[in-house]
Amino acid sequence: MPKADYLQLADAIAAEIDDGRLKPGDRLPPQRSFAYERNIAVSTASRVYTELLRRGLVVGEVGRGTFISGEARRGVAAPGEPHGARIDLEFNYPLLADQTALIARSLAGLDQPAVLDAALKQGTSVGTPAARSIAAAYLSQGAWSPAPEHLVFTGNGRQSIAAALAATVPTGGRCGVEALTYPFIKGIAARLGIGLVPLAMDEGGVRPDAVEKAHREAHLSAIYIQPAVQNPLGTTMPAARRTDLLRVVEALDLPVIEDNIYGFLDDAPPLAALAPERCIVLDSLSKKAAPGLTLGFVVPPAQLREGVAAAVRSGGWAASGFAFAAAQRMMADGTIAELVRLKRRDARARQKLAAERLAGFEIQANDRCYHLWLTLPPHWRSQSFVAAAARRDIALTPSTTFAVSPGHAPNAVRLALAAPAMEQLDAALRTLAGMLNAREDDFYGTE
Repeated sequence: MPKADYLQLADAIAAEIDDGRLKPGDRLPPQRSFAYERNIAVSTASRVYTELLRRGLVVGEVGRGTFISGEARRGVAAPGEPHGARIDLEFNYPLLADQTALIARSLAGLDQPAVLDAALKQGTSVGTPAARSIAAAYLSQGAWSPAPEHLVFTGNGRQSIAAALAATVPTGGRCGVEALTYPFIKGIAARLGIGLVPLAMDEGGVRPDAVEKAHREAHLSAIYIQPAVQNPLGTTMPAARRTDLLRVVEALDLPVIEDNIYGFLDDAPPLAALAPERCIVLDSLSKKAAPGLTLGFVVPPAQLREGVAAAVRSGGWAASGFAFAAAQRMMADGTIAELVRLKRRDARARQKLAAERLAGFEIQANDRCYHLWLTLPPHWRSQSFVAAAARRDIALTPSTTFAVSPGHAPNAVRLALAAPAMEQLDAALRTLAGMLNAREDDFYGTE
């Protein structure tokens, strides 16, 4: 069948979604049945479903089928923005009740004319010698101490990802990523013209053999992974897996883009402690301090530093002078270190509460982190569960948001535990436990 014909079929399904004949949550027939009904080849039906997945009109769940998502999107789907749900378990920005006062004390005097004059000047991709020295000391973790002269700065963590990708993967190239990964990398890669190749995972993180297979089949230029407190699964890669993975990427001559944004919650140092010439470490302040106070860090090997800095300049991703001034104060006087100490304690308390309220259900969690992965009972689908929670004014994230391959999402949701007050979190977890114990049909019947 010519390309135009299978696109016409996809357009016809899109029209049925648009005029309401197909509604969010409706299940499409299996591809073989769809082919029989439309009198087309099964291979053509597969192309139609792939096109619908690409447009974001449907979502696929492993072992359950293909369902109408109800969202007509152009290009790559991006996660939304906070939308005012009463209890937000979707976005993960930890804000402690007393942290604003702590930050204010650190920033006292920044409004003085002479100080402010310097802070309002344009920042650069490499900052100042003082900023690099302070940041290098602050970023040091365990056996890893970055060299100040290697540091590059960006406006935030997402810009750090973009700069690292732009510096290591050419337009049209491919980057290996965890099969379930930080969702914003999908949009970043699409805008850079980079293809993402999913890497199979197990309880230890990315499998080294999956990297070998992906490189053999797709010729990767780099891999992007989260070895510490992985988002969305919360896992921290064990020492043996780190050694095995680094052995493979060394043999394949692949750079490793190592996202350490949540690493402050764990004691494990970055992979760069074992392979400093192989790893590009990314970090930022938004989780440690506050989402409104951002500064991104990139620590590349010496041979990649100029390429990363050039990517920051050409992308317009340099941090502002004010961000430099505020971050430099907070790193130097111990404010960030104190916030990290308090947030590590807070994360443990929230995980403990979640474990108690969701006891008996299948959860994957790290008692050090701010999120957990909840596998749903067979009688719930992730999209339906998220929609049902939203009607209870609880915002969650379905597994499809994190899946690199459309149609390969497990039947699960991620719960971000950081944002609500503890009493709100307790109420939300109790509500979700009640929903999990009810059948989907029974739940809708009580609406």
